[in-house]
Parts: sequence; structure tokens; C-alpha cells
Amino acid sequence: MSGRSVEITLTKAGRTKIRYPAEVLTEEGARLSVRAPWAAEGVRDFGFVRFEPGDVFVEHYWRDRWFTVKEVRSADGALKGWYCDITRPAVIEGSAVVIEDLDLDLWVSADGSEVLRLDEDEFTASGLAASDPEAAARAVEALDELEALGREGLIELLGQRGSTSA
Repeated sequence: MSGRSVEITLTKAGRTKIRYPAEVLTEEGARLSVRAPWAAEGVRDFGFVRFEPGDVFVEHYWRDRWFTVKEVRSADGALKGWYCDITRPAVIEGSAVVIEDLDLDLWVSADGSEVLRLDEDEFTASGLAASDPEAAARAVEALDELEALGREGLIELLGQRGSTSA
């Protein structure tokens, strides 16, 4: 149902990384799309993009996909790009949305000129490949899929077309 509030909880290695409120935009089948302001304190400068107070994220979560896609816009509405987290499929129950971060990330700039794989060293250090080889393989497959979509200029369509095969 559009307009209702949900609480997004991002976990990592069994601990809550961040929790914040969001407004539901759409919920169709396996996909939930929400809008939320930048939820962290202050500015986070990654070098290739800055997230800062006033930024607005339109976030897409799937119950059957191993990633999330977040469209990032500045306070004036200018598209910065898409930040994609590799995660286990979202658990969406009532007003709670819980996502488990699997360390891998992807950035696609607004003009598509940059498609950056991020945190592969953190993923290797996490030990997921040894503790849960199937999840590690799914995470790498999801990153590869998103990278290909980013390079083809199709990442923005994920939010428009909803769920596709996992």
C-alpha cells in the first residue's frame, strides 16, 4: 500500500548496521519500493559520490533477488546515480523490512560513465565463501548481473520493471 511507513533495517554479520524510516511508494509482487532521506549522520564522501543531508533515496527491495538498488538524488532533485547493495533477499513483514548486507556493492553514476565494483576485499575477509558457499556464489552472481546491467545502461529499469528471475 502506497504512503505507509516502514522501518528499514540493514544488518551485517548479525548486527544492525543502520535503521531508518521510509515511505512506501509501491509494493508489487516480490518488490517493495520506498523513499527515504539520507539516514546517516553528516556527509559520507566515497570519492566518486557524496551522500549528504538532503539527499533522497528511492530504494528497491526484492524478496527473491540478492541485491537492492537505490536511486540517489540530491536535495535539488539531480540524479547522482545508483548505489546497489548485494544482500540476501529482503524479509518484508508488515512495517518491517530487514536486509542482510553481504559486503559487495556496486555504484553506477548518473551518466553511466562509472560502474564500480566495491568492497570485494571486505567480502573476501568476511569468510562467507567458507561459512556459506551457496550464499557467497549467489552474491557474486548478483554483483556480476548488476555490473552487466550498469554497463548496458539498464540499471534504472530495475525499479521500473519489478521482479525478474532470481
